Amino acid sequence: MKGQTKALVLFSGGQDSATVLAWALDRYDYVETIGFDYEQRHMVEMQCRQNVLEKIRAAFPDWSKRLGQDHVLDLSVLGKISNTSLTRDIDIVEDGDGPPNTFVPGRNIIFLNFAAALGYRHSIHVLVAGMCEADFSGYPDCRKETLDATMQALSLGMDTEFSLDTPLMFLSKAGAWHLAEKLGGRILVDIINQYSHTCYLGERGERHDWGYGCSTCPACVLRAKGWQVYKSGAFNR
Repeated sequence: MKGQTKALVLFSGGQDSATVLAWALDRYDYVETIGFDYEQRHMVEMQCRQNVLEKIRAAFPDWSKRLGQDHVLDLSVLGKISNTSLTRDIDIVEDGDGPPNTFVPGRNIIFLNFAAALGYRHSIHVLVAGMCEADFSGYPDCRKETLDATMQALSLGMDTEFSLDTPLMFLSKAGAWHLAEKLGGRILVDIINQYSHTCYLGERGERHDWGYGCSTCPACVLRAKGWQVYKSGAFNR
């Protein structure tokens, strides 16, 4: 694969990571994916991510040729040391004083560290992830300055120049839906709508017009609102 452009996508199986996977496949010659099992409450996303990969491979033959190995890393220790509503059966609370209790301290920083370590072994030095400031949920590890500092430390610590693409950083959720349509048409939008998973509670029982979910957790509310604005065509890109 000498001379090929390569990227490693942090792929959870959610709307954002599915969209950035398509973005990477549209731009890079070769793409691998990485997911993390951290004993998350919404563990169903681990199966959903496989479903999304399967559907994208089937629907987009050109992308399928570029899509390489999928990696799943066991980071269960993160779940064990995290006392949050994403890793414990406790109510989701947003009290306005600091990050919400869905915040898993260190999660994105840890994810990037392990992704870079894997990328180093596979000679892949571009990471792609779905962090977003526009729909910022109070997570300090989604901020661009946090991510820039993390990537600088990784590059220094491995003596290798790593970079991070975050194509959704300044897009709204409606803008993310629009980007998916631009990349893969209605086929990709339908795949993301039906097979990706966003709900913090792991609810897959009822399908809404925006996809599956409880419809009340912060992730579902953001996704549903974004879908409504996207369908109306009146979104801020």
